Amino acid sequence: MKYVLFLTGFLFFYHLTNGQIYRVQDMTTSQLDSLDKEKTIVLLPGGILEEHGPYLPSFTDGYMNLALADSIAKEITKRPGLKVLIFPLIPLGNSGANDIPRKYTFPGTFAIRQTTLRNVLMDLASEIGDQGYKNIFVIHMHGGPNHNQAIDQASEYFTDIYKGRMVNIWNLAVRVSIAVLDSNQRNEDGFSVHAGIMEHSLLFYLQPQFQTSAYKTAKPQKAAGRADLTIVAGKKDWPGYWGAPHMASIELGNKAWTKWTNGILSQINKILDNAYDFTQPTYYQMMSLVPEQKAVNEDAIKHEQNKEVKQREWLKKKGLN
Repeated sequence: MKYVLFLTGFLFFYHLTNGQIYRVQDMTTSQLDSLDKEKTIVLLPGGILEEHGPYLPSFTDGYMNLALADSIAKEITKRPGLKVLIFPLIPLGNSGANDIPRKYTFPGTFAIRQTTLRNVLMDLASEIGDQGYKNIFVIHMHGGPNHNQAIDQASEYFTDIYKGRMVNIWNLAVRVSIAVLDSNQRNEDGFSVHAGIMEHSLLFYLQPQFQTSAYKTAKPQKAAGRADLTIVAGKKDWPGYWGAPHMASIELGNKAWTKWTNGILSQINKILDNAYDFTQPTYYQMMSLVPEQKAVNEDAIKHEQNKEVKQREWLKKKGLN
């Protein structure tokens, strides 16, 4: 027994000292205090609990974010002297895809308000910054524009107050092409922004236990363009996805994941080399120029404001303000 305990402790120590990848939940105060904060990059993975239709789990984004965090950590630590500190995944996010048809209550989506997400990230940024860390990467691969605006605002706060850099990785990811579909697959998938061929394929590749035979019977939910998304999803029996999940495969997921992660890692290396152009428009800024999406964003905020009023009224009634 003593030998087993010694070996377990040795392997843990070896991982910490040689792998240069650390996980907050496994570390003591003295281990955390000993890190060189200037050379330790903090990774904050997130994962909105969001409906992904009948064939993918609510934690789909979370599984992808965990895998991406692992790839990013390994890439960063290829550089001599750099270390990575990974936080436990935060299963909180704003604005599920069901906001597009204004179906704000939908099985599988458990979203928080945009301001709540921003406050959570600002609080964590303050804790991290106060402890001396200078670089944070937020890994939260979710395409809700309001969601990303919250991350961008928290990032700007950290950069301004702590004179470091907090990066929303989604702003890098959307600039990477993962085009691996053939013409027939693209035609069947149509204008899919959520849980179509690609997202099913990616999740099946990363978590193959979710690839059951049921998805093969998925009825296509084809949209011709962005304006058509609301029409398709506005139907009473909309299953929670756009596109043609029945054409998904692990092979496609492998190809897409490899292209996507390589592209993201390439841009992260530019950041580490101080060669990345941070003057480029953010994802939120680009999407705000799309009339249909701008309307979705504004309606979602109004819905959340109504929710906040209800909560504040209850707090006031209880004398908890």
